[in-house]
Amino acid sequence: MREKDVELLEGMFRRYYFERAGDIGAPRQIRQREFGYQRWNGGMVRHQKLRDGGELRAKLLSLSPSDAYSSCAYYDFPDLPMNEKGWKGADLIFDIDAKDLRLDCRSGHAAQVCGECAAASADGAGCPACGSARLRPVSLACGRCVEGSKKEVGKLLGILTDDLGVPRSDIHVYFSGNEGFHVHARAAKFEQLDSRERGELADYIRFRGAVPERFGMTRRQQKKTLRDTLPELGAAGWAGRVAKELFRSKAGRARFISEAGPDSYDLYGEKLKGISGTIGAMIDSQVTADVRRVFRLPGSLNGKSGMAKVRCDDIGSFDPYVDACVLDDRPVEVTASCPVRLKLRGRRFGPYVRERVEVPGYAAAYMICKGVATSEGPAR
Repeated sequence: MREKDVELLEGMFRRYYFERAGDIGAPRQIRQREFGYQRWNGGMVRHQKLRDGGELRAKLLSLSPSDAYSSCAYYDFPDLPMNEKGWKGADLIFDIDAKDLRLDCRSGHAAQVCGECAAASADGAGCPACGSARLRPVSLACGRCVEGSKKEVGKLLGILTDDLGVPRSDIHVYFSGNEGFHVHARAAKFEQLDSRERGELADYIRFRGAVPERFGMTRRQQKKTLRDTLPELGAAGWAGRVAKELFRSKAGRARFISEAGPDSYDLYGEKLKGISGTIGAMIDSQVTADVRRVFRLPGSLNGKSGMAKVRCDDIGSFDPYVDACVLDDRPVEVTASCPVRLKLRGRRFGPYVRERVEVPGYAAAYMICKGVATSEGPAR
């Protein structure tokens, strides 16, 4: 990122951390957490230890990092190297990211940013300004992606509460500050799970590895017994979800049984595999299984967007491009090369073709973080 852009963003981030210090969520058991932060145009700094929320907020104000993190794990010595920390347990946190959902809208809100001259375009064939083929893909604001991610959060909440018995009051949902959500399940019974066990839990939540035997059919089963063994539409947990997705109705279940034949076992297995992406929650399994991962701090700003990680008490009405767009609206002049129209805090911006424009600070920060604008003037 250009030096002038870093100076601008650092100033905006510092002002936010000064004016909105109360929005920064200090994690529970803060003295047992590892903290880290990302430098602007620099590397990651980890293995930091803090005493309390006051020290955390002072650190953010003094450093104004692009990103700030704390560990999901609790340690005896959080500031020592990883193999000396003394792992005590870890919160169970899930990550849902729109980029993993493979929605068909993605191409409509993507830009290609040139690595040579920083010009942006919607066409990935080459830079329209300098002809370079060094292009970096960037995804810009999209309401459909948000709704797709919300749908996955809803499925995850249902599994956590209905299947795993986690009270809804112990589950906190956060917008990540860019294109997804973090779901924190604060249940003591999960804190001691190791990476393998969390991986198995992730497979359960994603509905991976389902076999016909688990859902009422064996290879040599007599057809007349399927009526008693196949899942009912009103069943709890995965049985009911499978029945609703595959059979749709009682009549559909009866039809499936009547049409069962020699190939039904294999066909059923394929159907179970095929619906995993529909009824399972599309969480990032690697994130769930990583018991030493650091996660973005609630209330902190995301250096990929300039938006904040914020808690969503009512995810249905939550709009990240309003509710998480927290930087101030002081006017900033930028040179924008943004091929996609944006909507932030109810206002529309762009598309721009290497134009010098004045926009509110939150819009300037968003476009600069995405690489489709710069505070510098246009190239001569």
